[in-house]
Amino acid sequence: MTSIPTVPLNDGNRIPQLGFGVYKIPDAETVDAVVAALDAGYRHIDTASFYENERGVGEGIRRSGIDRDDVFVTTKVWWDQNGYDSTLRSFDASLERLGFDVVDLFLIHWPAPKNDKYVETWRALERIRDEGRARSIGVANFHIHHLERLARETDTVPAVNQVELHPWLPQNEVRAYGAEHGIVTEAWSPLARGRILGDPTLDALAAKHGVSPAQVVIRWQLQLGNVVIPKSVTPERIRQNLDVFSFTLDKADLDAIATLDSGERTGRDPDDLG
Repeated sequence: MTSIPTVPLNDGNRIPQLGFGVYKIPDAETVDAVVAALDAGYRHIDTASFYENERGVGEGIRRSGIDRDDVFVTTKVWWDQNGYDSTLRSFDASLERLGFDVVDLFLIHWPAPKNDKYVETWRALERIRDEGRARSIGVANFHIHHLERLARETDTVPAVNQVELHPWLPQNEVRAYGAEHGIVTEAWSPLARGRILGDPTLDALAAKHGVSPAQVVIRWQLQLGNVVIPKSVTPERIRQNLDVFSFTLDKADLDAIATLDSGERTGRDPDDLG
């Protein structure tokens, strides 16, 4: 079985570098998808209250027969629940749906700066961490200026910043800020929701290494040092996305992928939400 490397977090915990995302998987199908992922060797599952499949994640882990403590689980508070008390309620509801006493990582899903509640939301996450109900806390979709405000107004540096990140949007500045301040960068939409897979540069690199274009992109993410959470409901693709440790992209490969940077997003700009 594939051994997935782990990445150290700034709080002393570690996160598996390659995880399994469950965005847009219906709750009833999530159970089988999680079982398939864990059977393939994944030990990191990423969900959120907004995905409406936390129950399926919890049940999938229980059905897998794998000890709960051996699976790193992330969930998130949705932006319309930002705020101190509402975040605490949202977290309680997430724990109930998962059927857990603790999650490994709890994130603010979006800063939603127009409603200006992400700082008080972060203070709620600090409380949840201090109570031992989330082992690590972090953020998602935070620009540098959002991170800088947390640094000015609160006491805890996020362990993780999960952002849209793929060859069209490599997030070089956000990654550099994270590296400087001890914040691990995690990539959602690592394949640009599949839209990037027809790119001729990636096709050529896939042919060179005898792998799929998706495997090229996931390998690129790992070599950048990112945590990455590809998603699939097909057992064969779930296994294939994990099979990325038998080849290495060389400098010419990385330089070719760097030319794909266009700044194009598949999701919203975080500053537009709220």
